[in-house]
Amino acid sequence: MALADTLEQIQNFDFNDVDWDKIGVWPAWVKAFLALLLAVAILALTYFLFIKDLEVTYQSVVAKEADLRRSFESKSEQAANLEAYRQQMVELDQSLGALVKQLPSDTEVPGLLEDIDEKGASSGLAIGRIQLEPEVAAEFYIELPIQIAVKGSYHDFGAFVSGISSMPRIVTLHNYHILPSKEGNMLEMNISAKTYRYKSQGE
Repeated sequence: MALADTLEQIQNFDFNDVDWDKIGVWPAWVKAFLALLLAVAILALTYFLFIKDLEVTYQSVVAKEADLRRSFESKSEQAANLEAYRQQMVELDQSLGALVKQLPSDTEVPGLLEDIDEKGASSGLAIGRIQLEPEVAAEFYIELPIQIAVKGSYHDFGAFVSGISSMPRIVTLHNYHILPSKEGNMLEMNISAKTYRYKSQGE
């Protein structure tokens, strides 16, 4: 019976008849409805004023935590391998030092030219020309081109090239041309040799 009365009151209720000065005598369902509306409004206001900003801040903190975790894992791995990295650095320094020693300095270039001349003579070749050309600068080194002209047999050329490659200094050979010589059964070979020196900081 009470439920039927309440439903009838709801059907017959008119907001124009509400007396706002006598809230205490309003029907119970109206009070409950207004309390519910007020609670929803408070919750919505709380969410938009406080919780929404906190949620954005939370997402930012979560993303930052993930970045920090990845950074920590990477640095932890590097720290665990620190001794191995140090050993590799020592080995690289030693390898670099050995390679630099194979590069002639300015004062050693004349001696290098004499060594090339000696290799040609010991291979049975007649040295026509050994000419140092202008230097070519690269990022970390200076290239020193050398033009060489020799006469001899094909097998003498092979011994000469082999002798150049076995020199303690780094010398590479490029652009060779072998032609018949006008003198008997000899051959003429023109070849470009390149050696390198370490580029100093001043250069």
